[in-house]
Amino acid sequence: MATSSPRLYTTPFILLCASHVLFSGSFNMIIPELPDYLTSLGGASYKGMIIFLFTLAAGLSRPFSGKLTDTIGRVPVMVIGTLVCVVCSLLYPLISGVAGFLLLRFFHGFSTGFKPTAATAFAADIIPVARRGEAMGILGVSMNLGATMFPPVGSWITLSLGMDYMFFASSAIALISIVMLWKLPETLEDKQKFSPKLLKISPKEIIEPSAIAPAVVISMIYVGFGVILTIVPDQSVYVGMTNKGMFFVSLTIFSILSRLVAGRISDRVGRVPMIRISVVLIFISLILMGIASTPLMLMVSAGAFGFSHGIASPAVFAWVIDRSNDQRRGRAMATAYIALEVGIGFGAVMSAWAYGNDYENFDRAFFITAGISLMAIVYLWYWRRFRNPSNKES
Repeated sequence: MATSSPRLYTTPFILLCASHVLFSGSFNMIIPELPDYLTSLGGASYKGMIIFLFTLAAGLSRPFSGKLTDTIGRVPVMVIGTLVCVVCSLLYPLISGVAGFLLLRFFHGFSTGFKPTAATAFAADIIPVARRGEAMGILGVSMNLGATMFPPVGSWITLSLGMDYMFFASSAIALISIVMLWKLPETLEDKQKFSPKLLKISPKEIIEPSAIAPAVVISMIYVGFGVILTIVPDQSVYVGMTNKGMFFVSLTIFSILSRLVAGRISDRVGRVPMIRISVVLIFISLILMGIASTPLMLMVSAGAFGFSHGIASPAVFAWVIDRSNDQRRGRAMATAYIALEVGIGFGAVMSAWAYGNDYENFDRAFFITAGISLMAIVYLWYWRRFRNPSNKES
C-alpha cells in the first residue's frame, strides 16, 4: 500500500534509484557501439534489429514479469532482470556471427522486461500518494543518469581497450546493481512461493484494462526512442560527431532537468495537461532532429527531445499508477511497458526501413516519427470526449 507520509527520499527509494542508475548504464553503454559491432560481423543491413529484438523480448516478457511481480514479489523480479544483463554482456565477446548476435540481443531484452516493471511497482508501494508524479520523475532521472554517464564511457573503453572490455565492464556494472537490491525490503504483502504454474498466462493477465488509455499514449510518444537508438549512431558520424555517446549525454541532461520539476507539476495540475504539452514539444524536437546537419544542431535537437520526454514520462507513468489498484499494480505497469516496447520496436524497424542506410534519408525517418507522436494528442482528445466524459482523470 502507498504510504500517506509526505517523506519521499527514504533509504529504500534511494537504493532503488541507485540500482536503477547502474542497471540503465549497463545496457545503455553498449548501444552506441553495437551498429559498428554488427557491421563487423557482416550484418549492416540488420541494424534495425538491434533495438527491435531487444524491445520485442522485453514486450513479450512483460505479462510474465507483471504477474510474478504481483505474486513472488518485487525484489526477486528486479534481481532476475538485472542478472540477465550480467550474463548477456559476458556472452557478447563469444559471438562470431550475425545470427548469434541477434539471438543474444533478443535474450538481453528480457532484462528490461523484468527490472523496470518490478522497480516501478516497488516505488509505487513506498512513495506518498500525493508525490507520485515527482517520484516517477526521480525514478526516470535514475534511468537517465545511467543513459547519460555510461555511453561515453562505453565508447571510451572501446576506443582505448577494445569492444570486449566494454562488454565486461557492462556486466560488472549490472552485478553491482544487483548488490544494491539485497538491502531492499519486500513490499508485496501476500507473497507466493515460485511455481512453474505462475508462468502460465491467461489472456486476461496480459493487458490490465485500467492501463489501456495511458498505454496508447506511451506507444505513440516512445516511437521516437526507437528511431534515435537505431539511426542516430550513424547520423552522429554523418554530421561529424566523433564520440557517438555525446548525443545521449545532451538528451539525458535535458531530460533530467525537466523531470526534476515536471513530475511535481503534474501532481498539481494533472497528468493529461502535462502530456499534451510534452507531445507538442516532442513533435518540434523530432522535426529539428530531422534537419540537423552539424554536431551542434544534433546536440540541440537531442536536448529538446530529452526535455520533452522528461515532461511526458513522469506524468504518463503516474497516470498508470493513479488508475491501477494495489493488487494489480505489477500488471498495470507491465501493460504500460508493453506499450513502451511496442513504440520503441516499431520506431526501430520503421526508421531502419525509412533510412535504408542512406544518409539522405535521416529527415524522412524523423518526419514520419513526428507525425506519429502528434497522434497522441488526437487520442487524448478522443479519450476525454468519448471515453471519459466526466473528465475526472486528468
